[in-house]
Amino acid sequence: MACIAYLTSLYPAVSHTFILREITALRELGLQIETCSVRHPDSDHLNGPEEVRAEETTFYILSQARNPLALILSILSALKSPARFLKALGLAWRTAPPGLRGTLKQFFYFAEALILARHLRGVGAAHLHNHFADPSANVAMLTSAVSGIPFSYTLHGPAELYEPEKWQLREKTAQAAFVACISHFARSQAMYFSDPAHWHKLKIIHCGVLPERYERSTEDSRDETRFIFVGRLTPIKGLRVLLEAFLEARRTRPDIHLTLVGDGDDRAYLEGLAAPLGDAVRFTGYLSQEEVAQALADADALLLPSFAEGLPVVLMEAMASGKPVIATQVAGVSELVENGVNGWLVPAGDAESLARKIEHLADNPDERQRMGAKGRLRVQAEFDVRQEAARIATLFKGKGGTALRPEPYRPEG
Repeated sequence: MACIAYLTSLYPAVSHTFILREITALRELGLQIETCSVRHPDSDHLNGPEEVRAEETTFYILSQARNPLALILSILSALKSPARFLKALGLAWRTAPPGLRGTLKQFFYFAEALILARHLRGVGAAHLHNHFADPSANVAMLTSAVSGIPFSYTLHGPAELYEPEKWQLREKTAQAAFVACISHFARSQAMYFSDPAHWHKLKIIHCGVLPERYERSTEDSRDETRFIFVGRLTPIKGLRVLLEAFLEARRTRPDIHLTLVGDGDDRAYLEGLAAPLGDAVRFTGYLSQEEVAQALADADALLLPSFAEGLPVVLMEAMASGKPVIATQVAGVSELVENGVNGWLVPAGDAESLARKIEHLADNPDERQRMGAKGRLRVQAEFDVRQEAARIATLFKGKGGTALRPEPYRPEG
């Protein structure tokens, strides 16, 4: 049976559990999935049994590239089709990021593509799909060009959308069989950065969660209100603004607490910033999927003060847990969070507005319950990973038609 190959820069990755869930759902539909990754994860990313199993069965390009014989055999394999090899080489040159450094990187990507192409031919891959439009998408596009195996990619944002010329979104969309955009916002940006002749390739496939994983009993009898953030501790997440807002809210609501789940470059600075708040703010580091689900169950609301996002999976996880969210009104967030219905939206960077909404949710437990229930229904209806995997499976089967949201694939029998 022909398989579908999945590629990312790093797999499994602690912040990309939605990819692991998508692959699992596709396998449950009967599709054969070959997972591939440019780099090998370190131990921080293998924090659960699902991640360990994924690591054991994934093909790692750079691990192969360290063997000179593997690279030589990959070049010889590609040269069996010299015209295709030269065409792929020309594509690599034409789409290299600006500058000498960008050109050198592109030819490293080309070498990686040769190794991956040989592997995919060996396993009988019929299609290559890549998550994100960053360097791994360069590898996927060049692998497709040198092997003749069609490729597609999922467009997330925001990073790729900041530098569309650098990442050659126009060319990638032209070369791809289809583009799975995670939101209407992502699709609109892809339309802006691509030739209208290729707009029919732009489909909407949400990231998703398993809603039932987050449905668990919670502790109702307590005096404090617990807020939670889950994500990378990096400047783009707006955590300095969050701590400013939390300090302001705590002046009049001393019974509120905040847990920050995750890690990143900004952690040491944030811990220093939070020090005056004492045990009201807790840093946990990375947690496994199961531990994140429990942390959400123990919280009363999720805070996501990001300066930029795609359509954050953590919002889906919190809403599946029956928790209201306070998020910033950026990119596709409003396609999930209905202001005043299942959460609140505030302007990015506005600590005062964020503080007022934190105070409001702290004061209104009944509203938290109502919003949480509506959020859970929204995720069940539109962001179940099994339904979204079935939609992309339809595209893999070549049956998407003209629908913006493909009908879910149903295995025969």
